[in-house]
Amino acid sequence: MTQTFGARLRGIHAATIVPMTADFAVDEAQLSAHLAAVACTPGINGLLVNGHAGENFVLSLVEKLRVVELARRHAPEDCLIVSGVNHESSLEAAREAAALERAGADGLLVFPPNSWALGHANDCVIEHHRRIRDATAAPLMLYAAPVGAGAMAYVPSLLERLVVDPRFVAIKEGSWEVATYEQNSRLIRRLRPDFVVLGSGDEHLLTSYLVGSAGSQVSLACVVPELVVSLWDAAEAGDWPRARAAHEKLYPLAVAIYRNAPGGRATARLKACLKLLGRLSCDAVRPPQPSATPNELRALEQALRITGVL
Repeated sequence: MTQTFGARLRGIHAATIVPMTADFAVDEAQLSAHLAAVACTPGINGLLVNGHAGENFVLSLVEKLRVVELARRHAPEDCLIVSGVNHESSLEAAREAAALERAGADGLLVFPPNSWALGHANDCVIEHHRRIRDATAAPLMLYAAPVGAGAMAYVPSLLERLVVDPRFVAIKEGSWEVATYEQNSRLIRRLRPDFVVLGSGDEHLLTSYLVGSAGSQVSLACVVPELVVSLWDAAEAGDWPRARAAHEKLYPLAVAIYRNAPGGRATARLKACLKLLGRLSCDAVRPPQPSATPNELRALEQALRITGVL
């Protein structure tokens, strides 16, 4: 029997990066190799492409479509491909979503526009999601932004309005704060018991699995996929000592990538990790982000050694 989209979301899905050349063009050869290597790792059930780690806010639509096409080509046939949709304009977001679906995405993750961090009317959020919904037929996912991202993080009353739309079937819960994660998870389970909640705060995966999660879409899994899978497998089995041991290896790397100031540096640090591991020849990030600094590189190298992969 064919699994539903929600059932296929269970487990670990890696949010991938987009390798660039030194002059900031998409390096298709390295991108293809990256997608294949991550997707073929045992226990990786799918990919999230064109997410924040994939620099979706600085890629053109043509580039985003190419990322989906290459993911479809190089990932195993049963690998679930979800593409992010991120645009300031609701009209352009709807066009982008329809094009990404045609390119081969199995589902679409709707990111809140970055401008919403400064504030928005709740009806604007509903309208943005409605435009994307009406332009597509694929399963749709919500994104719960970090609580530190200002008004991009949906308050419970707004989240409730979004969740009751039957076209939306899952959420990448990236609140990055345990109390909010549990609050949102409980609200969603009350409204839609079938709604898939993916605990996707890379620094507190263990906690989200303890609270309750169907899996994760995380960029940490594009650097150390085996370790993230081992954490999930242990949690699924209820083997919390083994899960805690995996968490102890992952935690310093998660902190080095996602927490340390300055903020918004995760993609540069992910690329630096892949270069340190010999999986990427160039760690260029598209402007305005610079590549990893010497201090960042030292912290990342130390964390990679703790994980045992370097």
